[in-house]
Amino acid sequence: MTESSEDFPQTGRLLGVDYGTKRVGIAVSTPDQKIASPLEILTRQNENYDAKYFKEVISEYRISALVVGLPIHVNGTEGQKAREAREYGGWLSQLTNLPVKYWDERYTSVAAEDCMIGIDFTRKQRKRRMDMVAAQIMLQAYLDHQETLRRDAAAVEAEAQDNASESANESLDSAD
Repeated sequence: MTESSEDFPQTGRLLGVDYGTKRVGIAVSTPDQKIASPLEILTRQNENYDAKYFKEVISEYRISALVVGLPIHVNGTEGQKAREAREYGGWLSQLTNLPVKYWDERYTSVAAEDCMIGIDFTRKQRKRRMDMVAAQIMLQAYLDHQETLRRDAAAVEAEAQDNASESANESLDSAD
């Protein structure tokens, strides 16, 4: 499956994936796609291990689609890590037959660390949780963006209906 807005579900749980060569941060959304929560960290071993893990998580949480974080450079270009994340997302999509979207994950690790500094974690505990919190932040950013798009579309639709009603009323008034 490829990245396509038409195929991407508007409801159902999404799985946020913060790809790494050693660890993959995992987050999951609520079924209404409003809130993301950190789930866990997959410590990668081999392709078969990753495949088994994702199939189990997707089944257990009834995942509808995947959102994979892209480590885009500050200037907006994609480098080797982004290509690897796209490749991993494509592999996951083929494996699970779920649609995938890619989302800019710039600064999510910094934001994750900032979130955890206020919590009484040791440096080692923060490091262990970093990837799943980064996945949560990335997925929540995606969810928030989608909600903004839905709200904007609803506002445009409401304005169009108001304009149509006003035009109809003006036509009736001029006919009198």
